[in-house]
Amino acid sequence: MKVKKVSIGHMKDFPVQAGKKVHVNGVEIAVFRLLNGDIRAVENRCPHRGGPLSEGMVSGDFVFCPLHEYKVDLCDGQVQEPDAGCVRTYPVEVEGDEVKICLVEEKVGV
Repeated sequence: MKVKKVSIGHMKDFPVQAGKKVHVNGVEIAVFRLLNGDIRAVENRCPHRGGPLSEGMVSGDFVFCPLHEYKVDLCDGQVQEPDAGCVRTYPVEVEGDEVKICLVEEKVGV
């Protein structure tokens, strides 16, 4: 497996405690800049009814789906009880001021 780093912008492009939708290799990803400055990225689709997580309210390490308030942990993608489910998370790296999503490219065929 090979990791591909894709630039998605600069720190100033991501408002604190808000989400931003980005497209990377045909995938819609919700990117969040937390109060402590950390950047988190998850798939931009709530597992309940497909709500756009990038439009949800951020509190601490969590985002609340704007449709039905499912609470999703931005660190591991787990939906919090009493609800269930999970979303895919994406590693993020900040190099200088540049924000990059890390994608794993799987080898096809042998």
